[in-house]
Amino acid sequence: MPTIEKKTLAKKIYDISHLTGEFKLRSGQISQEYFDKYRFEARPEVLKEIAEHMKDLIPQGTQALAALEMGGIPVATALSLITGIPCVFVRKKAKDYGTCKFAEGLEIKGLQLCIIEDVITTGGQVLLSSKDLRSMGAIVNDVLCVIHRGKDDEELKSAGLQMKSLFTMSELKAHL
Repeated sequence: MPTIEKKTLAKKIYDISHLTGEFKLRSGQISQEYFDKYRFEARPEVLKEIAEHMKDLIPQGTQALAALEMGGIPVATALSLITGIPCVFVRKKAKDYGTCKFAEGLEIKGLQLCIIEDVITTGGQVLLSSKDLRSMGAIVNDVLCVIHRGKDDEELKSAGLQMKSLFTMSELKAHL
């Protein structure tokens, strides 16, 4: 159970993670502000609160949390510890040694997965990873993230993905 209100958590994440300057995002876009997700993911007390607030957003029937490399991994792990739902760790590309898998931890064929990400702007990596997971026989319809930076999620919807976020940018900035 969360120990702080969602509004207080938003302010805490903003204060810890908000940086100003010029930053190139994964999408290629240039932004004058950046949320350094590792600053909130590295703090156990904040990560636990995030997971407590996110757990009820996990869709019914989810059999595993698909944690996207690298930022989705701490969030999914925290959610797994709270909910008991196992994780699969999803690489951007399969490694070329050992098991040579791009999805580690579980066999995913036939499993209902919920993709977990930390920050989404355009959803580019989510689209790529969902396609890869589906090609391995996983059922992927849902995406859950901590912060949705983008303006819409039409591309995700077009790919058959429903996204939920704990916070939007306007929610994070509401205390300003």
